[in-house]
Amino acid sequence: MRLLITLFLFLLTFFSSFGQKPQRLSSADIYDEIKELQVLGSALYVAAHPDDENTRLISWLVNSQHIRTAYLSLTRGDGGQNLIGTEIAELLGVIRTQELLAARRLDGGHQFFSRANDFGYSKHPDETLRMWNKNEVLSDAVRAIRRWQPDVIITRFDPNSAGRTHGHHTASAMLALEAYEQAGNPNAYTDQLTELGTWQPRRIFFNTSWWFYGSRENFEKADKSNMVTVDVGTYFPLKGESNNEIAAESRSMHKSQGFGSIGTRGSQEEYLDLLRGDMPRDPTNIFDGINTTWSRLEGGEEIGRLLRQIELDYRHDNPAASVPALLQAYAKMGQLPDSYWKRTRMEDTRRVIEACLGLFAEAVASDHSATPGEEVTLNIEIINRSDIACQLEGLRIVPVGFDTTFSLSLENNVDHHWSHTLRLPKEMPFTAPYWLDKPWQLGMYQVDDPSLIGLPETPRKFKVMFSLIVAGFPMVIEKDVVYKYDDDVKGEVYRPFEVTPPVFANFESKVFLFTTDEPQEVSVRLRAGKDDVAGEVQICLPENWRVEPETLGFELEKKGEEKLVTFLLYPPASHSEGKITPIVKIGEEAYTKALVNIEYDHIPPQMVVEPSEAKVARMDLRKTGSRIAYIMGAGDLVPEHLRQIGYQVDVLPEEAITATTLKGYDAVVMGIRAYNVLQRIRFYQPVLLDYVKNGGTMVVQYNTSRRINLPAGELAPYPLKLSRTRVTVEEDPVSFVAPQHPVLNFPNKITQKDFEGWVQERGLYFPGEWAQEFTPILEMNDPGEDPARGSLLVAKYGEGYYIYTGLSFFRELPAGVAGAYRLFANLLSIGDAEKR
Repeated sequence: MRLLITLFLFLLTFFSSFGQKPQRLSSADIYDEIKELQVLGSALYVAAHPDDENTRLISWLVNSQHIRTAYLSLTRGDGGQNLIGTEIAELLGVIRTQELLAARRLDGGHQFFSRANDFGYSKHPDETLRMWNKNEVLSDAVRAIRRWQPDVIITRFDPNSAGRTHGHHTASAMLALEAYEQAGNPNAYTDQLTELGTWQPRRIFFNTSWWFYGSRENFEKADKSNMVTVDVGTYFPLKGESNNEIAAESRSMHKSQGFGSIGTRGSQEEYLDLLRGDMPRDPTNIFDGINTTWSRLEGGEEIGRLLRQIELDYRHDNPAASVPALLQAYAKMGQLPDSYWKRTRMEDTRRVIEACLGLFAEAVASDHSATPGEEVTLNIEIINRSDIACQLEGLRIVPVGFDTTFSLSLENNVDHHWSHTLRLPKEMPFTAPYWLDKPWQLGMYQVDDPSLIGLPETPRKFKVMFSLIVAGFPMVIEKDVVYKYDDDVKGEVYRPFEVTPPVFANFESKVFLFTTDEPQEVSVRLRAGKDDVAGEVQICLPENWRVEPETLGFELEKKGEEKLVTFLLYPPASHSEGKITPIVKIGEEAYTKALVNIEYDHIPPQMVVEPSEAKVARMDLRKTGSRIAYIMGAGDLVPEHLRQIGYQVDVLPEEAITATTLKGYDAVVMGIRAYNVLQRIRFYQPVLLDYVKNGGTMVVQYNTSRRINLPAGELAPYPLKLSRTRVTVEEDPVSFVAPQHPVLNFPNKITQKDFEGWVQERGLYFPGEWAQEFTPILEMNDPGEDPARGSLLVAKYGEGYYIYTGLSFFRELPAGVAGAYRLFANLLSIGDAEKR
């Protein structure tokens, strides 16, 4: 029974679309679903990150071959950059999780994850597997295989490419290959066998291409006798688009990475290099020799014949005509011995029957969130839009214990509504991303509940079960409770229903820096999660720090109301770093959670409830100048953190880059990837360089080496060529190439200590070539590599200074790395160094 419940919850997770507008299948969609019911074959695609998956191949397997296909992304992309906002780290992981789910809704695949987190670029799989904890991530991959039971596994990357590409990429293929071997071993990961059986896939392929051979010419010459070649450029008349067009739409959901894609048409070959298992006799058929018909199940042949006849008899003008036969097939499936395919195809068939009926059922809460123990009003609706006899027998609302019976005939196109007010259980858990529930370490999230491992989202607990009799057959349709509202511009908008704490406490900044003994105001923004919240707030402090007052009272009358409470925080006299946490007490209960709202049009709104904390540091830092112009690029938090050390930072749009505007600033800072994302920056670059020539200081943070929106040679006042060089080991030593240079000495004396405590990396996309006018300041390298000197380059230009840096200040400043602040202050102060 435990096995059945676990797998049932797993299937529900993949068929649920939390907070999404209900999927409404067209007649053509239903026809495709009926064809898919006849195929009992599955595939698992494995790679490292969101965006690594081959959406062309996934879409082709699903939509052309009707293969049940999932993508296992070992990470949620937490270590990347964000081209659409300022969220990084775990919050970026939340965004990219939702982008993958959005992609799967378009291409028809399903989605898995492991507990690994993306700790940034890695140059070798050995490092990757140390950071990830190889055994645990391998366990997660084995678990995914045992759950999904793929006949075929496909890796995006070459398991034999160590040191030649991203370490995460190679590691993902190595782990997939080892998981292929271990999933069928009854002595491997035996803790999983109480809920899952063993499973041995038939084959595992590497999805290769010319790119892995260095050129198209090399690939043409390569021996392909061990490869399967498939043409994925299928055109789908019922969909009105090609497979490659669907795949481009899917890939374009990776908006935080800037992977918008243009759809293509025509033939498109994909190559799969066999790694293990038997080579198909037909080199154009991935599943050759694998029984993907209903005859693979004992007693299943009759169901296959029945489904084939349903397809032949299908009426595009009246899908409901297929319901009686589908119900017969559904009943026969229920008589089969328990198996993966019985469970999955019964659930699929139920959804097809629901679509054929034109059945619409939903439960909409009166608000988008509530707290445990609070009352919630649900508006419940159901309508049968067919002539098939359908009767509502009961409603059950979980986990509140509401259960009622009906004997209500659902006549064709007659809408039925009810409203129920009920109280959530006091012990109901919050709807936070499960992988963020507990503190995590670099490389791995901690997830204690095995049933959650691998799932894309936390399963929702608040549901309504509709018990029906359809043409004499009992059936239960389950719907998550959602929230829906009418937006003046967007119209009908759905969002997930959330269970939250009664109060949130967010620090106004994630970092508070103290450069003197003087106290600073530290503000906590309280937000009510329900009406009538009152209590007191205090701050938990590191040793030797002091706060006044110790406690502040508050009252919040209405849900959503906010109040700013301000403490005076006193630092110690000497260097000290630590973390502070707000504690909000309401009666006997204490709350320490912050709320982060993430809202973008291409994904459902996300309310991320996470531990509330901020870093505090007493540090020795000096600066000169006061006014900084910041030209935002891909999105970062550098401006607000420069304000922490006393700068006035004005974020300027491109059109504000004029000689008159810039004249009043001590320095201009270009945000990360500004030259990659600002489409009109080429028109303003001469103004910026003239600003430098006339005595200004310009700091340019990293850009990628591709897609620079400038003519060649115009990134800097002197020749400068970017490369892909990066230093990923943040603990690696740094050497001072120009120890007497002002940027290392004024106004702060930079020492090796300033490079301690850096996070994720030293830097990325360093220049590889530069003119003699540039002075390299630092030298660094990852283990076993030649030293790189392009991380920080300074050039005198006219009366001012042009500085290019690939150092990852955009990560270090939000992390509160004291040395990064001191060095950045020196960069901004360089114009005053010569005036000493």
